[in-house]
Amino acid sequence: MKFSSLAHRAVLALCFLAPARLPAKDPDPVQVTIGVASLLEQVHYSKQRLSKDISKRLLRNFLEYLDYNHILFTKEDVDGFNKAWSENLDSEIVFGRTQAAQQIHAIFVTRVEERVAFAKETLAGELDYSSDRFIDANRQKASWPAAGEAMNQIWRDRIVSEMIQERLNKKEKEPAAIVKKRYDQFLRSVHEQTADDVVKMFLLNLTMTYDPHSEYMSKTDQEQFNITMRLSLFGIGARLRSEDGYTKVDELIAGGPASKTGKMKAGDRIVGVAQGDGDFVDCVDLRLDKVITMIRGDKDTMVRLQIIPAGAALASERTEVLIKRDEIKIKEGEANAELFEWPTPDGHTMKLGRIELPSFYRDMTQNGNPNAKSTTKDVLLLLNRLKSEGIEGLIMDLRNDGGGSLEEAVSLTGLFIKEGPVVQIRNWNGEVGVNRDNDPSISYDGPLVVLVNRNSASASEIFAAAMQDYGRAIVVGDSKTFGKGTVQQLIELNRVIPILAKEEAAGSVKLTIQKFYRVAGGSTQLHGVEGDIRLPSLSDQPQFGEDARKDPLPYDTIEPQPFEKWAKPLYIEELRKRSESRIQQDPEFANIQEDLERIRKSLEENKISINESKRQSEVEEDKARKKKRDSERVERSKNEEMTAYRFTLDNVASKELSAVVFVKPKPVKEGEAEEEPPAEPAKEGEKPQFKSPPVSFDPAKKEALNILEDLALKTAKAGGISGKN
Repeated sequence: MKFSSLAHRAVLALCFLAPARLPAKDPDPVQVTIGVASLLEQVHYSKQRLSKDISKRLLRNFLEYLDYNHILFTKEDVDGFNKAWSENLDSEIVFGRTQAAQQIHAIFVTRVEERVAFAKETLAGELDYSSDRFIDANRQKASWPAAGEAMNQIWRDRIVSEMIQERLNKKEKEPAAIVKKRYDQFLRSVHEQTADDVVKMFLLNLTMTYDPHSEYMSKTDQEQFNITMRLSLFGIGARLRSEDGYTKVDELIAGGPASKTGKMKAGDRIVGVAQGDGDFVDCVDLRLDKVITMIRGDKDTMVRLQIIPAGAALASERTEVLIKRDEIKIKEGEANAELFEWPTPDGHTMKLGRIELPSFYRDMTQNGNPNAKSTTKDVLLLLNRLKSEGIEGLIMDLRNDGGGSLEEAVSLTGLFIKEGPVVQIRNWNGEVGVNRDNDPSISYDGPLVVLVNRNSASASEIFAAAMQDYGRAIVVGDSKTFGKGTVQQLIELNRVIPILAKEEAAGSVKLTIQKFYRVAGGSTQLHGVEGDIRLPSLSDQPQFGEDARKDPLPYDTIEPQPFEKWAKPLYIEELRKRSESRIQQDPEFANIQEDLERIRKSLEENKISINESKRQSEVEEDKARKKKRDSERVERSKNEEMTAYRFTLDNVASKELSAVVFVKPKPVKEGEAEEEPPAEPAKEGEKPQFKSPPVSFDPAKKEALNILEDLALKTAKAGGISGKN
């Protein structure tokens, strides 16, 4: 790989001047820093040179990485950092110097020590729980406070808020002891950070200054990253990331223990971990690797997680999840299908199919092998079985599908269209390539709905965009998908930087190298894919998605590709009006709208009361609201009957249909569990059954089926449904 610019010259200087030596266990951070900078300048899609602008944004990102809520550094600290470093970090990095990061971190450690000492002193005194004061729920946009009383008042209010939370939790332990232990853990984790850790954090923020999906990983981090990715094989089946001092669920592995509980989802924040029946260890502000270590464990052992649910209006909303650790079977993350016997208004029954796709998977080591694992091959098996049962419409459910293989997105699209372009890919130099479906055959030409949400990303967006651009399907769900229109490549530093050739511990850089574009010319970056028919959803919030992240690549367009649109109409306007009418009458959507309004109001106000009576009232209101909704669901479920069958790749060829047993809600009595336990595995000799939540508890799926019914009836009336190959 060729290098140029100042970074290149610095690499060459090191190559000629550095003496020969044996491989070191820990590579020289100077060399690693220069190597990372060189790759960013030469390989990243943006081709940005290190500059004053990069320097300013890097300093901002690094400070907020250390002090995300603006409660540790003072205004005076930040002013000093800006004066010293905001316009010269670029030149420092070119020559591998990281003194700025070390100096800033040293002051950070001092501020943490001061604040923890102040917190303990405050906890030892008298606290006022009847104040009319509030704290900011999120201080990321607030100014850094001045040193002295301004900072102290923020911390006094923060301590009172934490104490109120623990008092309301009504644990056996003394609330003050719990809060004190939390700060002891925070201080301990900060003291555990080494000089190498500081360099890693600094380089991570440097790469993420280029875009949120580029990342530096040390050798240890890379190994941990691989372990995290392999949670699809063991553990609880969740990919986790650190955000704002919390361990956040980035993605649940379909079919994994966490997913099976039905009590966790992407966006949940883990605030406590307990082994079996043991005490919770508070993990707010705890290092991600330490949290992962606590969560991982041997097969069949139990772990309890305390979480703040995604979209919770208040940080005080917490739930507890009990999970049995297990090996995650890859096949449980495969595509699966459901066959619905759907009642129509005229008293007849219509057969509708749904294929759920957790990801766009593909065995990359078996390219060219016709028997290799493939999303498209698996979906085709399920699709053919549904067709043999006589389906009159199909839902492709891509909710929470974070993407995967580009090749699979293209080939899957080919099952539903004639040959033509599927996605355009542009390199940094403007060179555009087109990935096409070259097979003129169509596996399914019947009515089609694509169900998405804000967590549908990357390859999911390629498929949904192609279906929408071709006019092949109605896209239903959130107002738009995630908006990740970029592709990354993992580059090991020792393979491309000469001076690091023998440094196996030098780590890797994951860099964004290309952007995706729709065949109609628009990028999926930031804009995502907009829903043709939109459904109220708790995930449809502005804080979710690519545009909520720092420094994303921009949206842009390129020339469209010529393609032949689908000939059959979709009746989108008429079906949208019908859907809107149903939504207005659906109590579940009314509940979602109410929750969205509460969340919106809470985010706008950005205030949490530090009056214990008010906080207690809020908790009681939440409990009463939940109890009322549960009672209403019980009444509605008495009139809801549904017959459905489920197909997996294990039973898709079976002549017998495996019925889905829909678990109906029941009244909750004091002391009882509020949700049904997961289904027990079938005993030997018994017909397998699959339990799933009642349709009424998944209003998006239910409404997607309603929309599909409308589309199928309109298509059949027009004489355009066949479902043939």
